Parts: sequence; C-alpha cells; structure tokens
Amino acid sequence: MSTPSTGLPPVVPATEPEVDLAGFEANVTASDAMDAEPPADDLPAVGGKFIWFLVLAVLGVYVAFVTPIAMSLAIAVQDLAPGREEFLGYIIGAGSVVAVLSGPVVGAASDRLRTRWGRRRPVMLVGGLIGMAALFVMASAPNLLVLTLGWMLAQLGWNNVIAMLMAVQADRLPESQRGKVAGLTGFATMIGPVVGAGLGASLAGDMLLLFVVPGVVGLVGLALFLLFVREADNRDQPAGDALTARSVLRNFLFSPKANPDFAWNWAGRFLFMFGVTFNTTFLTLFLSERAGSSVQEAAGTIALVSIVGVLASAIGALGGGFISDKLQRRRALVMASGVIFTVGAVVMAASSDLGPAVAGALLANLGLGLFSSVDQALVLDVLPSKKTDAGRFIGINQFSVTIPQALAPLIAPALLTMNAVGDEKNYGLLFVVAGVFTLVGGSVVLTRVKGAR
Repeated sequence: MSTPSTGLPPVVPATEPEVDLAGFEANVTASDAMDAEPPADDLPAVGGKFIWFLVLAVLGVYVAFVTPIAMSLAIAVQDLAPGREEFLGYIIGAGSVVAVLSGPVVGAASDRLRTRWGRRRPVMLVGGLIGMAALFVMASAPNLLVLTLGWMLAQLGWNNVIAMLMAVQADRLPESQRGKVAGLTGFATMIGPVVGAGLGASLAGDMLLLFVVPGVVGLVGLALFLLFVREADNRDQPAGDALTARSVLRNFLFSPKANPDFAWNWAGRFLFMFGVTFNTTFLTLFLSERAGSSVQEAAGTIALVSIVGVLASAIGALGGGFISDKLQRRRALVMASGVIFTVGAVVMAASSDLGPAVAGALLANLGLGLFSSVDQALVLDVLPSKKTDAGRFIGINQFSVTIPQALAPLIAPALLTMNAVGDEKNYGLLFVVAGVFTLVGGSVVLTRVKGAR
C-alpha cells in the first residue's frame, strides 16, 4: 500500500557511465554499487506543516484512487456484465500493467526535472489532472472496454501521484521520523477507502457522482499540499543525463547484489502484496455474497464494515509506526503483520455467513495497517541512492505493489472457480492462498534483510 516540500535542497542525479550495450547489465551493477551504502542520515527534522499536509494529500488521493477498487468498479462491472465478476480482476490487472510500465520512468524523469516549482510538484499536478479525467471516462463508460481504458488512465495518473508522495518522504525525512510519518500516512491510506466506501454507499445510484466525487476529494487534498508545502526552485542545478532508450531501460533494473537489503525487502513486499491483492480485490463481492444480497443492496453494510475496519487499521498503522521508531525495530513487526493478516484470511475462508467474515476482515485490516506503516519506513531505511535516484528506486519499489495488483486479479478467477459448485465462488481457497503469501512475505523480510533492524 504514493510532492515536494519546503526548502528541499535540489538533488542532481548521478551520471551514467558510458558503456556498450553488451555491458548494460554490468553498467547497472556498477552504477548501483557506487551508492549502494546509504549516506549518513543528516537530514533535518521536518515540521508539522509538512507532515499534516502530506497526510491530507495521501488521504485525498487514496479516496480518489482506491474507491474504484473498493466499490465503484464492482458496481460498474455488475451493471455492464451481470454475473461476470471475474471481469473485475481483468480490469484491475490491466490497469496495474500501466502502473508497472510508467512508475520507474516517471520517477526517473522527476529526478531529472528542473523547474521553478521543483522536481516533484509538477509531476503530482499533471498526475492528479490525468487521474481526474480518467474518473469521468469510467463514470460514462458504455461498455467494459471503455471502463478498462479509463482504469488504465487512472493508474497512470493517481499511481504516479502516490509514487511522488513517497519520493518526497525519501527526499525530506530523517530516519528518526520515518516510522511516525509512515504510521500517519499509512493511517491515511486506510481511512481513504473507508471515506470512499461511505461516499460510495450514498452515491451508489448515480454512476457519475460515484466516480467523480471521490476524485474531487483527491484533487482538493493534493492541491492543499502543492499550495502550502513549497519546493525550492532547482533550475540552476545541472540537468543530469538525458532519458535515452538505454537509460529508460536501466530505470527498470537494479543490482540485487549491490543492494541486497532493498532486493530482499522488495521480494517480501511483493509476496505480501500478492496475498493482500487476492484478499482485497474481491472483498466487496465476498461480503455481499455472505450478506446474501447484491453489491448495491449491501452497500450500506459494506460501508459500515469498512468504517469499523479502519479502526483496526488505525491501531496497526499508527501503533506500528510509532513503536518501530521507539524500538528501532522494523523486521519483526513486518513478520507480525503477516501472521495477523493470515489469521484473518483463514477466518474469512472458513466463514459461511457475514459475522465471521467481518471478524476475519477486521483482523486482516489490523495486519495490513501494521504492514503499511512499518514496511514503508523500512523501504526508506534500505532505499539505495537516496541523494541521486530516489524517484527511480521508489518507482522500482512500486513494482512490488503494482505487479501483484496486475497478476493476482488475473490468477484469482481461476482460484474462485476451482472446485466451485454451480454459480458459487470458492472464496475459501482464495483467502487461504492469500494468507500463505502474506506469511511467506513477512518471513522473507524477517530472515533476509540484514542491514536494518
């Protein structure tokens, strides 16, 4: 489970060594190795204005971006293709492909951007406008193809805004504040879908408002950050190396050998998010089935469950973030989040009616909240090349989320139909597999990441 800030010192990207294409892999390894060890943590503490406007921006963007995943897309799919729930997975997967391909390129372009408004703010503004336009496209979609294209455009816009909000934390936050800020922004990522679910429940009868109103909330939150958290004019800084075909390809690659902690954390996060995506993609449809009604009829119940779920997520995100800073321990808490999420997924898998399903979902929310804050802080701890390529590595790190979001929804329909009887879906198998992935992901972080506690 991504905006510039006041007084951000301009950063110049490292120049790539000139090598032949035959030596491209060696070039990636050598370039990464030059800054594999993170520099001394000499960043000054940020103030309350930066933190709270960042939290508001994250909250708004997640309302705009996650509401379609949580509710709007499910309603649209039921309207356009009744009884074909598997198309929801295909649509979400197609959008995630766009996120995978665009993330590192946009991140690297942001690292090189030189404007009077800095290097992150222009990217966020353009991304927010693209994302808002995409919501209008989805709201008026006459068929599944247009709905899919709209979601792909939304991923291009909102996902890169989220990446820039993560990049600005790498730019500004000292290690002593990463857990706390990650806890607060993690809490915002949990509240966002709940606010969206509440809006969705009240707007479920109007497709235009269902998509557009959350987008307006996102743009307002982002605009407040852009207006009140300034970034220094960096036009006097060297532009750095141009984005050529070779350098664009390099933006998708890094050397695991030179950056083992980043690589292992990436792998653990990938596995964890694979399980989370199995769970969350079909959660709305699962809860409506357990309630014995359609999504529209169960919208109020789903919204209520989401609101209660945010309390569990808040405990995990806020508690985990502050405790990890206090104890200076991240890996064990990531493992704990995997255990908690797995227990919740198993309870959901075993449920036959709404009560146990909700109890399992709340446990899963607690585990996800804990993971969202602690692992975000851990990402910043092990991020290579913070001073030169933060945007690029944030983009690569986003692969650990966007690839599961692309692949898991495409695999999930096969699990849902495996050994299913009649029109029923095998949610039990889906959630058990989800729990296994999250547990293994937590274990990888605990046992393989060595350079951070």
